[in-house]
Amino acid sequence: MKKKLISMVLAVVLLTATITGCGNGSGDTKAPADTTKSAQSGTTNKDTSGENKAQDAEGSGIPDLDTSKQVEIVMYSLGTEPAGQQPIWDKLNELLLEKLNCTLKVNYISFADYPNKYPLLFSSGEAFDMAYAASWLNYPSLAQKGAFMELDEMWPKYAPNNYAQASETAKNQSKVDGHSYCVPSLNRVYSSYGPIYRMDLVKDLGFDKEIENFADLEEYMDLIKANYPEMQPLSIYSMGSEVDDTYMYFNGMYPLKGSQNDFLWIDPAQENPQIFTYYDYEKTPEFLEMMSRWNEKGFYPKSALADTDSKKFNSGIAAVGIHSDDAYVSSVVNNIANHPDWDVRYSNFTKDISNLSFTQDAMVISNTSKNPERALAVWDLLTTDEEIFDLFYYGIEGLSYELNDKDEVTILDTDNYGITTMWAVKNSELMKNSVGTPDKHGALKAEWDAYIKDGQGSQKYRSFVMDTSPVETEYSACLNAHQQYWWPLELGYTDPVKGLEEYKTMMEAAGIEKVIAELQRQLDEYVASQQ
Repeated sequence: MKKKLISMVLAVVLLTATITGCGNGSGDTKAPADTTKSAQSGTTNKDTSGENKAQDAEGSGIPDLDTSKQVEIVMYSLGTEPAGQQPIWDKLNELLLEKLNCTLKVNYISFADYPNKYPLLFSSGEAFDMAYAASWLNYPSLAQKGAFMELDEMWPKYAPNNYAQASETAKNQSKVDGHSYCVPSLNRVYSSYGPIYRMDLVKDLGFDKEIENFADLEEYMDLIKANYPEMQPLSIYSMGSEVDDTYMYFNGMYPLKGSQNDFLWIDPAQENPQIFTYYDYEKTPEFLEMMSRWNEKGFYPKSALADTDSKKFNSGIAAVGIHSDDAYVSSVVNNIANHPDWDVRYSNFTKDISNLSFTQDAMVISNTSKNPERALAVWDLLTTDEEIFDLFYYGIEGLSYELNDKDEVTILDTDNYGITTMWAVKNSELMKNSVGTPDKHGALKAEWDAYIKDGQGSQKYRSFVMDTSPVETEYSACLNAHQQYWWPLELGYTDPVKGLEEYKTMMEAAGIEKVIAELQRQLDEYVASQQ
């Protein structure tokens, strides 16, 4: 997924570069009918200022919020509206009318269309209130272009419960040029990465331990190769290997951009970290020797980079996948019905665990919004009021989902219902486990929550956002060189010594030294600002 995501992000970056200005709020242009689907509110947007439904500040629960006029709040989300969604909107809008004298209308931009249509949303001049946003959707650049309203004062005033629950790290990550332009997710996602593997395959082969390191992992895959010749020990496909990232996490290193597929790293334990790349790292030769050995042992096919099958673990073709804890949970939950005999295990190899950026899912108020205060008040309810959160996120109990005696959720009739794709609404304190979620998942999260501290270790650098615009040409060239020369090298397809030297030569030719110098300057400024 990581390489595919990079290509999508680059497409968005190129598109956003064409945006020269955003609407001033005076227009009321509607999106073309074929670009979005609407979740109709089922209510009319009439002026009810003289009716009993009109509420004062005290009734809304937020001081100074004028709810005297009924309004419709318009939200944009990625995804597709479930076929059976209308009763859920009707119920939600009943509650919103009661609490805030407004209704909510959700417009969808499909996953197929968003690389092209999402950036244009903020340059069309269309009047709407809020939208999904994300660091991977170029949130900082769009904020700098004036697409979103500044929320420094409005966020704590009109979404006070949400603001109180947001961590200091999240609040820092919401800022661009010193000001908040988004409301980041209240969902804690962790930097865990490691092997997902099947213990049932080796329980009768004398392997009865948890995999704790790469030596254990290699021992496990040796057994798979010897006893299950029809299986692929390790899942690798065309989007590249994630073993390299996991190896760096295992050794306590942190990717400068905060996510997989990076070629720039720091040691977060250093007081003033210095940026380096793979050929500068002392343990890279050791890693390449290991991968060359894994290649020779046949842990993955010689044609892995031409293989488009990303689901080899879940289909039983591969015995090991390298993923996050969330992917482990998803694998267990999804395989309960199809493979009840599978004993799926997970080991986290990330030594310095931290929360992924809270702006990887976020909500923004459009600079064309006519009711930003009411929109924030709606968001406050969606993200912190349990009844309204459950309704927006899961739907109506008994209609779209059901709960078991452990308060675990199952979505009913997935052809008509589904969990919302407005991911920014997630709140770790309100979300429910899916039926079948392993007990280990909760124990791991509790362990990580106890470890993570704002301003310490890799968590400190989650608020750093590198700006590659001053070295855009060189950075793009380095990214291309990394993909062309590192991907086959990290899989042992080229000689580890000669291949590393070639990789270094090509990265230097692409301008890596200029890139590092610029980003080091930015990192030094960030470190100084945190002291």
